[in-house]
Amino acid sequence: MPVNVKLSVVVPFHNVQAYAAETLRSLLLNARSDYEFILVDDCSTDRTPDVIAHHRPRLPGCVVLRHPENRGLADARNTGLDAARGRYLTFLDGDDWLAPGHLDRLVAAIERYACEFVRTDHVQVTGRKRVLHRAPEPRRHQVLDPRSGILPADRTTMTDYPYAWAGIYDRALLERGVLRFDPGLRMTEDRPWIWRLHRQARSYAVVPLDGVRYRRGLPGSLTQTGDERRLDFFRAFDLLLDQLQQDARYEELLPKAVRTYCSIMAAQLHTLDRCAPAVARRTPARAREALDRLPRAALRETLRTLPPDRAAALRALYGVRGVLNRGLASARREAVA
Repeated sequence: MPVNVKLSVVVPFHNVQAYAAETLRSLLLNARSDYEFILVDDCSTDRTPDVIAHHRPRLPGCVVLRHPENRGLADARNTGLDAARGRYLTFLDGDDWLAPGHLDRLVAAIERYACEFVRTDHVQVTGRKRVLHRAPEPRRHQVLDPRSGILPADRTTMTDYPYAWAGIYDRALLERGVLRFDPGLRMTEDRPWIWRLHRQARSYAVVPLDGVRYRRGLPGSLTQTGDERRLDFFRAFDLLLDQLQQDARYEELLPKAVRTYCSIMAAQLHTLDRCAPAVARRTPARAREALDRLPRAALRETLRTLPPDRAAALRALYGVRGVLNRGLASARREAVA
């Protein structure tokens, strides 16, 4: 193991025995003497640990860590970050894989632009279908202010592209606490993370690399789950809003955060048929509570400008007049105060 590690790659695994071998083979095709691969087994109950053990001797710079109980993706990534020694850091999920040479191109990009992080495109894989997904920022190959990637509220921006593995990050971000994930989040852990990254980092660039192969639609994957983990998105966005209050530009950024929260909330309400019965029953009540906590003016504007189907899903929790009248009453109380 080299003393000076150029790049640390953090890879959480949980019950991905059918895909882990391809993931690990792709790491081997990207290996270099000054790279390390931190494999975090988040207490898999299938043969994933056996697959890791089989490939470990052939993967240079490999470190294997194991959680004694399943703690979720945020904690697994944090465990990897705690062990990372690299000048730069990146992520991969245990059921995805990399094109050969992708990591070298990532390192070359961040060193070329000398910025705190670089974001990339990726290829989404659904069965045999492969689709290129581009990072929303159209300005490529130039150093940018990360805050410029947050707004406007009514357009898709870089905070709507939260994938941690679609990029590479300077160690300075880890040392300032920017790269760590909020503990305990088992889903939507990347939403407060991407907002913190764009609010607190000092510079970034976007490059048209597409070496990550991201699997979608896998049975048992987090994107398909309908169990209680699905409710974590409420806590994730509540954390985001709490953290945003500390920002000097809170009032300017708030409409974007509220709009994103409401949009995802509506999407969850539209897919209750995929949930376990208990989760399907709890989600509308949690959504009503979340809407009650949102600032009234930002909520009214969001309901006015969201796509009609998503706005209708939220209004239906109270009825149209219920949400709007609550907002108007709140505004009147604030004016009197």
